[in-house]
Amino acid sequence: MTDHPAHQDSPDAAPGGTPAHHSDDAESQAFRELLRGLRVWDVELPSFDPATAPAEPLPLFRQWLREAAEAGDPEPHTMTLATADAAGDPSVRTLMLHDADERGWHFASHRGSRKGRELAARPRAALGFYWPAVGRQVRVRGPVTAAGPEESAADLHRRSTGALAAALVGRQSEVLGSAQELARASDAAWQRARREPEAPVPSWTLYVLHPEEVEFFQGDAQRRHVRLNYRYENGHWVRELLWP
Repeated sequence: MTDHPAHQDSPDAAPGGTPAHHSDDAESQAFRELLRGLRVWDVELPSFDPATAPAEPLPLFRQWLREAAEAGDPEPHTMTLATADAAGDPSVRTLMLHDADERGWHFASHRGSRKGRELAARPRAALGFYWPAVGRQVRVRGPVTAAGPEESAADLHRRSTGALAAALVGRQSEVLGSAQELARASDAAWQRARREPEAPVPSWTLYVLHPEEVEFFQGDAQRRHVRLNYRYENGHWVRELLWP
């Protein structure tokens, strides 16, 4: 994490490559002052000695997520997922981690959603976790594979009634005609989810990101951040420190 710059040497570019014209009205000024006044890491942060880190990243990731939860970070299992379409245009969104094991990091979605379509076109992705209560980040990237229908169905039916209802609504990333249309579909889905807790959702797909690189970032109030990077090479993990 870095501080916001106090100024820029050149004007921002608007979409299409043309310079953007900034207004200096009171609202814009107040927004800039808000950004500059926001503080980070005003709490005591834990220390991290990379010499004590395990040979593989998974145990350390599990430990850090547990410690983030114990420190009071809300929803420490949420993460950002970055994918790209066939043209290379990126997309990013926040979703829930379903598991992390020897196979990789697990998440799920509909095959027809934007993320599902992009993973079909380019089966690689990156994940980002941020836990502000402990000043820590974890970044993961690598190839992604889709699990089979049985494992995908088992993943869905281990989750809550609300998760099943949302999956039954489906049509994720499609254009929505009105809020009323969503309300009707959601009500019907909730009724079915309560009535049929094993209701099938054929489009629901479990994805597993197989890590090739995992970086652990421990923030420091003096900006002497610790960055420990794991790279998978020739059948084993290589550890290296990175400049912050």
